[in-house]
Amino acid sequence: MGWWQVNADTLARSRFVLSPLAETFASLKLLHAGVGRHPGEQAWLRAHLPAYRERLAGDPVTALLVHAGLGRNWIADFLTPTPRDGETFGEGVARVRAVPAAAARAQLRVSLAGPLPSALERTDDLPERAAALLEWVWDGTVRPYWARRRRVLEADVVARTAQVSRGGWAAVLDALRPGTRWLGENRLQVNLHEYPPREISGAELVFVPVTPQTGWVSWEESDRYAVVYPCAGALADGHDRPPVPAGLGALLGAARAGVLVLLGGPMSTTQLVAVTGQGLGTVGRHLRVLLDAGLVERRRAGRSVLYSRTAAGEVLVKAARRG
Repeated sequence: MGWWQVNADTLARSRFVLSPLAETFASLKLLHAGVGRHPGEQAWLRAHLPAYRERLAGDPVTALLVHAGLGRNWIADFLTPTPRDGETFGEGVARVRAVPAAAARAQLRVSLAGPLPSALERTDDLPERAAALLEWVWDGTVRPYWARRRRVLEADVVARTAQVSRGGWAAVLDALRPGTRWLGENRLQVNLHEYPPREISGAELVFVPVTPQTGWVSWEESDRYAVVYPCAGALADGHDRPPVPAGLGALLGAARAGVLVLLGGPMSTTQLVAVTGQGLGTVGRHLRVLLDAGLVERRRAGRSVLYSRTAAGEVLVKAARRG
């Protein structure tokens, strides 16, 4: 197994980061695999897989590049630059484009675990081709959905942050993705591959959620490390949000009733904003009305204020569902 040595200070300074480039590369991986793990991914593939295959059929060199770069046990490093906080997609893909061709070929040999096809050895614009393909994936298959995906990712981050405050980092790390878990003694297992341990104490460590159900690790020299992980499965498909009973919507208004339905378990205002797509002020007004009506209650958990339905709220929602 591959694991990193992480001291307490490094873990305490670590944070969650959203990355449009990581989301795009995860989507490229999903297109390459061609198999969705849940209905949301399957619907997305039905919409975009034919165009992706047509794109590669018309560019055989890029098709070879994708096959080599997405190796069985290793991804070519230049395809997955370590995400940076606040970085736009354009800024991230520019780092892919700036990699020297010789370095890209060397990394492709590692990911392919053998010699490269002659077409890749003869081509000096491999980083440019990779960047162009990522731009194609972003423009046509990710950016149209980015606003909703970003809300889903933000909700995942809020939920994981709350989990840190409740159960510590070990509980969060154990649940990030298969192969990732806290081993104790300052050791973080990052995958199941037999790679040498890495000492990363003192480095910058970020955790990056993506909506496709995939993940990987990346690093820059010895300064910055990232663990990219799939966001919670229930959040990966926007259709999983519980439906609002028509009668409840007529009584409270659809948006306010939707907030009440979501509060079957404790949620913060930030989580509600991320999941519903409503503005902070709008969610706050809904919560105030529901609080005044005795349908929800609030309590503090660490730095967060969590809202949940009261007994009266539960009765109202259950009655509306039966109706």
